[in-house]
Amino acid sequence: MEKRFLTHREQIDYLVSKKNLTVNNIEYAEEMLCRIGYFGLICGYKAPYKDPYTGNYLDGTTFEDIVSLYKFDENLRELFLKYILRFELNARSIISYRFSEKYGAEQSAYLSAENYSSDKRYRGDVKYLLRNFEKTVFESKNYSYITHYRKKYSNVPFWILVNSLSIGVLAKFYKCMKEDVRKNSVASFNGVSPEDLDRYFSVITKFRNVCAHNDRLYCYRSPFDIPDTPFHGEYSTKRDSNGYTKGKRDLFSVVIAFRYLLSKDDYDKFIFGLGNIVRHFLSVSANLPPAVLLDTMGIPKDFAEREMDIKL
Repeated sequence: MEKRFLTHREQIDYLVSKKNLTVNNIEYAEEMLCRIGYFGLICGYKAPYKDPYTGNYLDGTTFEDIVSLYKFDENLRELFLKYILRFELNARSIISYRFSEKYGAEQSAYLSAENYSSDKRYRGDVKYLLRNFEKTVFESKNYSYITHYRKKYSNVPFWILVNSLSIGVLAKFYKCMKEDVRKNSVASFNGVSPEDLDRYFSVITKFRNVCAHNDRLYCYRSPFDIPDTPFHGEYSTKRDSNGYTKGKRDLFSVVIAFRYLLSKDDYDKFIFGLGNIVRHFLSVSANLPPAVLLDTMGIPKDFAEREMDIKL
């Protein structure tokens, strides 16, 4: 049956009378529904508070609990996006430097298929990159810095072009580079192989999109996984027949990726910010057990206690 339109007040009445949700402040609830929307707020963040058998909210669950979870996730998105962008900036710099170091400053370097991997698996990706680059260099008017170099020098070096690339295209470019350039690039990241960086790129790109589109982050699972690392075993991440059960596709996988891809200073600041966000949420929301929240995020108990200063 098609659902009919409900006013904000009718939505609240439905949640109270049909779904066992407590609403302490009608005006506040209307304001939040107007600002965020029923789907983005209620449908997005109701799961931890619902009885899986009845479909109703657990006794004592309030509208404010759901808003608190939404705001918690909003704070997480801001934090993770900040450091994903920090990694992205560093990766652009390193990759463009290493490629230009070998092939020079002429745009013909990245417009030539000869300067990419000859592996047949990447043939289609290389063709895509060449078409993308040619269109950007010769036709695009979206980037003033590219237009400037095109008009003044008739040449757009790769270290200029790279600033226009999405993280997905940057990852594809890295994957398609020749092996010696890939190895030189990845040497800037301690304990990371070229293949590892490919997998980190795949996972981080998915999480970046979640952050950028205001989707649910705390419970997101990537279709890709990061490689196994010593970090997994260090924090008692459990294993089953398929490998580690945490830190592979969940939010904790990005935390682990940051451990290898960020500077120590940036990583320490990130962990400090993450601990603050989680502790604040747990202090204002009594109806979501800490163990349940951390498990949903994929964060092991040992890591939460030792690194994030969370008492469980």
